[in-house]
Amino acid sequence: MPITKKQESPSNKHSRPHFIVGIRLFGGEQSRLFDPGSIKVRVGSSVMAETDEGTQIGVVASNKILNFSKDPKCKYGRVIRLANDADIQAYERKVAQEQKAKTFCLEKVDELKLPMNLSRVVHSLESRKTIFYFTAEGRVDFRQLIKELAGFLRIRIEMRQVGVRDEARAITGVGVCGEELCCSRFLKDFNPVTIRMAKDQGLALNPGKISGVCGRLMCCLQYEHDLYRSLSKSMPKAGKKVDTPMGPGRIIKNEILSQTVMVRHDDESIFSHPVDDVTLIPNTNKAQEGVKKK
Repeated sequence: MPITKKQESPSNKHSRPHFIVGIRLFGGEQSRLFDPGSIKVRVGSSVMAETDEGTQIGVVASNKILNFSKDPKCKYGRVIRLANDADIQAYERKVAQEQKAKTFCLEKVDELKLPMNLSRVVHSLESRKTIFYFTAEGRVDFRQLIKELAGFLRIRIEMRQVGVRDEARAITGVGVCGEELCCSRFLKDFNPVTIRMAKDQGLALNPGKISGVCGRLMCCLQYEHDLYRSLSKSMPKAGKKVDTPMGPGRIIKNEILSQTVMVRHDDESIFSHPVDDVTLIPNTNKAQEGVKKK
């Protein structure tokens, strides 16, 4: 049976809402975007929203945001309904259960001397399951720990080992730039970050300066990497002999963004020159060696 336009319109309307709302979930630091559907909400309203972690309660922080996204893959969680007193009480029970579970788990990890760091605990009222997130250098035998937790909490237990970047995203924090961590603010996926990116940008390879709070290379190193690579292609490498308006010298440093080179002249003076004002001096020694080999 062919699909008519009347049958198509409701699904299309749901897949790309005209207006979206910003909701700050309880226990969260930032707002997330949701599709309110036909539910009328106001700023400050408590609502129940559909998330990847199940149904959660939150407060509407911003209302009637125009949805400019044209990406068909961009999907929003739905606002299910307005929250009531029972929902707020359920959230309070959830928080109490999580705190109880975390305190007991930390005691048992210390008692069993397990090489793991418990970071957070999430309890789901819907599935009656408590998830324990932890970081560790390698595999951890936590079978005894699960027995202890299940016996104490009398609920389904799940242990999830996550990476330090995922944990930094969940805990949130402030980077060396003074801003909230990119991973907890807007980054959805972690792309590979290499030491080559820091080298290409002329940064000092000091772990304390190029590492984030998670201990890994900062994600922001990748943001301008392509620009640095394209700009550096037209610049001579450090150590090359060049001729300048002030005489010959040798490049000691490249200033990629300003497109200037720092040159140590033959008289030991050091000056910066625009890259267009310097010309490479051919290495005559290599040319002579090539003639001798022939």
